[in-house]
Amino acid sequence: MKQVVQNYKTGELAVLDVPAPGCKPGGVLVRTAHSLISTGTELMKVSEAGMSMVGKARSRPDQVAKVMQSVATNGVPATYRKVMGKLDSYTPLGYSLCGVVEQVGDGVDDVKVGDLVACAGNEHALHAEVNWVPRNLYARVPDGLASRHAAFGTVGSIALQGVRQGEPRLGDVALVIGLGLIGQLVAQLLTASGARVVGVDPDPARCELAERLGAAACGDPASAAVEAAVAELTDGHGVDQVYLAAGGADNQPVELAARLCRDRGRVVDIGKCRLDLPWNAYYEKELDVRFSRSYGPGRYDPEYELEGRDYPIGYVRWTERRNLACFLDQLHRGRVDVEPLISHIAGFDDAVETYRSLKDGDLKAVAVLFRYPGQPVEAAAPEVAVPAVRGERRPVRAARGPVRLAFVGAGNYATSMLLPHLVGRDGVELSTVVTTTALSAANARRKFGFAAATTDLDAVLGDPSVDAVFVVTRHSSHAALTRKALLAGKAVFVEKPLALSEEELAGVLAAVEESGNDRIQVGFNRRFAPLLQEARRRFGARTGPASLRYLINAGRLQHGSWYLRQTTEGSRFAGEGGHFIDTASWLLGADPVSVYATATPGNHDLQVVLGYPDGSTATLSYVTTGASAFPKETLDLLADGKVLKLDDFVRASVHGPDRWVSSRLPKARDKGQNAELAAFVRAVRTGGPMPVPLESLVATTAATLAVQAGLASGAPVTLERAR
Repeated sequence: MKQVVQNYKTGELAVLDVPAPGCKPGGVLVRTAHSLISTGTELMKVSEAGMSMVGKARSRPDQVAKVMQSVATNGVPATYRKVMGKLDSYTPLGYSLCGVVEQVGDGVDDVKVGDLVACAGNEHALHAEVNWVPRNLYARVPDGLASRHAAFGTVGSIALQGVRQGEPRLGDVALVIGLGLIGQLVAQLLTASGARVVGVDPDPARCELAERLGAAACGDPASAAVEAAVAELTDGHGVDQVYLAAGGADNQPVELAARLCRDRGRVVDIGKCRLDLPWNAYYEKELDVRFSRSYGPGRYDPEYELEGRDYPIGYVRWTERRNLACFLDQLHRGRVDVEPLISHIAGFDDAVETYRSLKDGDLKAVAVLFRYPGQPVEAAAPEVAVPAVRGERRPVRAARGPVRLAFVGAGNYATSMLLPHLVGRDGVELSTVVTTTALSAANARRKFGFAAATTDLDAVLGDPSVDAVFVVTRHSSHAALTRKALLAGKAVFVEKPLALSEEELAGVLAAVEESGNDRIQVGFNRRFAPLLQEARRRFGARTGPASLRYLINAGRLQHGSWYLRQTTEGSRFAGEGGHFIDTASWLLGADPVSVYATATPGNHDLQVVLGYPDGSTATLSYVTTGASAFPKETLDLLADGKVLKLDDFVRASVHGPDRWVSSRLPKARDKGQNAELAAFVRAVRTGGPMPVPLESLVATTAATLAVQAGLASGAPVTLERAR
């Protein structure tokens, strides 16, 4: 078999052919599917190996002390031979992997051949094709969890043990210093436990990634924004816990911890950073400093790790194996998301080059995985279903008198982009506004003239005088609220997205089938923009396939934006990507049949290629790293010797046999909200068809969901229509 090794004397890295381990009692043989490179611990070891002997000594004073003790006991010549012999030997790398059980040793009855397991240990979860793993250092992977995600099990256990040492409680505020791999996982686990997290890292990309994954605010350690966020979240008292997940020789982390921690707060050291505690600062606040030892209780105990002797759960609730199983469960339930942390997946044969790229800084990464050959690893989501719209439709009656509208939610988009177009519109009555807080409902009622304001959604849905319900809440509630309104017999206008998962989309369509009510409009407004409609009319029909290019210069979100709460509200593209897919599909006159998506590390910039039945393609460039002064949306459509060009809904042109250019006079940017609302109100008032067929809304939603599946798999995704 092959294994990654390093010579600590010369720094040489190699992939060697070595004998495969045998299967001993009390453990299992595991053929590796994916193993994870620790970009902290392993890279530190790789870097140290490349140092001079003096550099090695300076970096490991603990080992120097052992050498001096050996000199005193055994003399210089014997010690020299011993040290040189140890240095000039190959040592293994790696300690976190996922693989398939190939053989089960005597005394093991909790897994069987063919099971997928996550494995831990710097002697048993190596970057090697086969490992022997003792029973307390593996855990069975829940069904459906991808092996590349389960390979995070060991580092996840390290992060989890650190969080346990901090003892966070619901509502606590925690500071995570260092947003590398461990810090990112610590932040997610704290968020899952009900704590609010402030992150600190000098890398703005890592700060943004942590915010997208649930942190309340993140920033540079020298930035006043971090202290301001802590002050705001804690009413000036300071954070309840600080988690040190940084490395290096700088003492800044422990000094920052003392400054931002509350009186009698906790400081937990997880990483390997300098710990010259400023005595006065720690004494005056009586700070509780704790260390987190690796994966949890059992670590470094040979009776536990090698002999399989477990600790009684009544005395030790969370051992390293139970931590490993718990972290896998958090992954499986979606409480922790490691996919956005994966910067690169390398073939195992490219291991040496991958380490060199990481060491030299050519590959900047939070997490890197090795993918092993010859394994039945999962083909991640090659298809996403486009569910059919089924069921008998109930008869639709025209509204009696003015169309009475209820709004569920009255946030910024509703109050700035929708309600101004409905206030004073003929034939429309703003009936009721529903919000989760009484004051926001009262404010919306006062500003826009709603007849009533309430926090009781069920009362509104049960009101027979309400003709239509607008769902303009946060993304995670859209599908459930749409379902309830449909079952109550209301027409529904739901802001994008309609759903954040295939399960949510299926739930909405189940409500359509159960109720016979298919009166839905999703807020895909761009197809209603007057300028784009005119440009499409001027472009005319086409006979051959088209190429569409759509640049969305989305820009960065402000720290603290709820759009960054990816674990609950979906990714940013999942939230608004449907806008652009719908626009492309409307211009091309069809729904997409395939999706290919790729992204820069951290999913900051996305490239999405949509395929259509006639061979047309649409390429969406969704970019967050561009200049804010550049137009937000630019679009080009090319076919049959013609070009349609749209410049941010301000100007448009068509080039071909007949050239057309819109007015160059400055005008307000109209993205179609007013026309879309007019079409929806007209459909409700007359009982006519909804502005966009439900089948098209479903196809756009499925294509949006397929983008995430494509990013996860790295392969094209087929949109498979149900029949």
